[in-house]
Amino acid sequence: MAYTDHRTLRRVVRREIAGTIGLLADEHDFRAMRHYRSFAFDDHATYLRHVEAVLRTRALQGSHTTLALFDPEEYTEFCRETGLDPDSRSSRTRFTAEIATTGPTVLYEGQPLADLLPTLVDEAVRRATWEYAATLLARLGPCASCGEDLGRAAFARASRLLARILDTAPPGDRHLVCSVSGPPEALTAVLHADDSAGRGEPDAAEALEFTTVLAVGLATERPGGLVMRTSSPGAHDRVHGWRLRAHGLEPLTAGEVFDAYCTDVESGDLIAPESNVDYCAPPDLGEEEGPDPAHRH
Repeated sequence: MAYTDHRTLRRVVRREIAGTIGLLADEHDFRAMRHYRSFAFDDHATYLRHVEAVLRTRALQGSHTTLALFDPEEYTEFCRETGLDPDSRSSRTRFTAEIATTGPTVLYEGQPLADLLPTLVDEAVRRATWEYAATLLARLGPCASCGEDLGRAAFARASRLLARILDTAPPGDRHLVCSVSGPPEALTAVLHADDSAGRGEPDAAEALEFTTVLAVGLATERPGGLVMRTSSPGAHDRVHGWRLRAHGLEPLTAGEVFDAYCTDVESGDLIAPESNVDYCAPPDLGEEEGPDPAHRH
């Protein structure tokens, strides 16, 4: 009887343990792990089926499980830096614990793994975009004339501009996209802000990433733009746009927004406009146009 009680209590304790699975999301990463003798799988589809079975079992047992992207190159570097044997299950476990605290993760809530994978990849892309944009801002250094940190000043201005865009936007579900051209890489950030149900504040992580990318465009004068689409029940969607200019945003006319949305980016061919969509000049942001007043020198 006591033995049974101990087993029951241990099962209860196990259900209290949160877990993370480091997932090999694509064939390329999966093949990179196959040369380790301790890695038991030889087929990616089979591997994914077993991962999903484990996720379902843990969910039925009431366990909390998150997924993180397992990057073989980062794993090799991790083992080199820590002196671990890469051909070891325990080393993979250590690495998974590391990326669970430092990398993007998504919570498994019973959804099919095929639906969860794109979300996990998107989270990883978002994190990489933010890290790259933040690095670009940090490299700007101080202003040669006044010594102010240019990256920090650009981020502050981007924050103010984003706040003004959301404050002046019509009510509804707002979807914003900011794009900044390369080289060496183009940057894109997306922000959702839905105030149709009284939720005026956007997701903090999305807002940080969006503001950082916008700041890069303002500070580096790379070509770029910002588009906002607002949706409300019973009304046409409204689309507004701005060009990124040195330290500011230049509003697009309704015709320019129409041209941008109804032209194929790659071929230049015209695309039929969407029904129930109005292409509009953006609201007045009330911001002073031109360079940041602090850096006109």
